[in-house]
Amino acid sequence: QAQLVESGGGLVQPGGSLRLSCAASGFTLDYSAIGWFRQAPGKEREGVSCISSSGRSTYYADSMKGRFTISKDNAKNTVYLQMNSLKPEDTAVYTCAADLSCRVAAGKVLEGRMHYWGKGTLVTVSS
Repeated sequence: QAQLVESGGGLVQPGGSLRLSCAASGFTLDYSAIGWFRQAPGKEREGVSCISSSGRSTYYADSMKGRFTISKDNAKNTVYLQMNSLKPEDTAVYTCAADLSCRVAAGKVLEGRMHYWGKGTLVTVSS
């Protein structure tokens, strides 16, 4: 059975850093693009970042560029999201999902046909 499980969320102070993990099971990330998305209370879900199956192409929403870095370790079947210079507005539940390729447009990471959604991990940025 294919699934994605996120981990690494928690409480961090503004300006701090956190690394999230997205572990895949039941399928290989060698052939899947992985996107990170987030949703804050009362807000719509938005795309954060996406990495291609090869790991050679990465994409970020404009508001995350320069602060977040997505990477993958195919040997561990895991994708990571390194988050630096965190702001209170980054507080949200972060989820990962899989697709055949990343879909981006106009500074946004799109959901497209993402599937195998994880349950998410909560990131809280507060002093």
